[in-house]
Amino acid sequence: MTDVRAGLRCTTEELDGDPIDLVAFAGASGFVFEQEGHGLAGRGEALRIDLPDGLAGELSVVAEVLAGIEGDGVPVALGALPFDREAPTSLVVPAVVVRRDVDGRQWRTTIGDPSPVVVDDAVASVLPDGFSLRSPRSHPDWLRTIEDAIAEIRAGRLDKVVVAREVLVEANRPIVVPDVLERLRSLYPACVVFSVDGFLGASPELLVERRGTAVRSHPLAGTFPRSGDPHADELLAAELVASVKDQREHRFVIEEIDRVLRPMCSTLDVPATPSIMQLRNVLHLGTEIAGTLAGEATALELAAALHPTPAVAGTPTAGALAWLLRHEGMERGRYAGPVGWVDASGDGMFAIGIRSAEVDGRRARLFAGVGVVEGSDPGRELVETQLKLQAILAAVVRP
Repeated sequence: MTDVRAGLRCTTEELDGDPIDLVAFAGASGFVFEQEGHGLAGRGEALRIDLPDGLAGELSVVAEVLAGIEGDGVPVALGALPFDREAPTSLVVPAVVVRRDVDGRQWRTTIGDPSPVVVDDAVASVLPDGFSLRSPRSHPDWLRTIEDAIAEIRAGRLDKVVVAREVLVEANRPIVVPDVLERLRSLYPACVVFSVDGFLGASPELLVERRGTAVRSHPLAGTFPRSGDPHADELLAAELVASVKDQREHRFVIEEIDRVLRPMCSTLDVPATPSIMQLRNVLHLGTEIAGTLAGEATALELAAALHPTPAVAGTPTAGALAWLLRHEGMERGRYAGPVGWVDASGDGMFAIGIRSAEVDGRRARLFAGVGVVEGSDPGRELVETQLKLQAILAAVVRP
């Protein structure tokens, strides 16, 4: 078998000058992960690493391929991975990656020829200004699904299940990815704004990050709408913290992440109570989990061990996934899967691919999900999906 790494060399250099605009560097066909001005962007494709068994398969091949690229640089593999952990997928090693660290230092990593990567990145001169929206499932039909989920929970067969719905958008002209990303990072600077092969979004939820031996996760579960009034939002935040239903929903997620990460860490700090994450239109319960890695698991391997958390599937996991396969009525694809990157040192970051859309020319699929537990109300869950859909709708649909 031909070695796909044959002849590939990697170089990394520190860059001076003005801050790099990561979204502009990625353009329409590149890759980007940006949060509060730092992150990385890539262009071109040096090679693609296939994972025929998905996240359930042998992941050491990724580290082996990255380690086998010669030179003094640190190559990066990135991707948006399917929700179904057994679905075949792949990671891309871009030809050029630029990276901005939190401290403002900037780096460029090049695989192969250091000359500029030429890609077909023509952007439409006229943006779309006409849109149609439709929901494949009617509201009454989706509400009945939530009622079925609540019945399953009351019968004791599930503790939690996360049910998603989709909205389909069709524009009168091709949807311009850089334009959508610009809006997302303006509206949601604290989120991870991402774009990989037509899958894009602004995720508020960190699945896992590894920097050396430092490991971090920031799961979210439990949501209230914001009012737009600071005083009223303070009262809503206090109500969210006091909500038995939302605390139960959140606790299922934290307990599972603790169960998975603790054996992999020499120390793990899991706060006893969640804090409030404020986004533009919603409040979330979130818990900052931090630890020290005991072994050599890469960021990708940590993400695979954690996915899917009860924040995007439910618990018990196997039962929730089986129920969703029978009742959710849609193919999630990359929605709610891990989206991020890992480098040759094993460091990296994976967010959860929520507040997201699949964009293909003039069409887009937009997604939102809710955690259903004992005490859930179908009508409130529908409203919550509408609030979450606003995050991506406001960026895609601009008549």
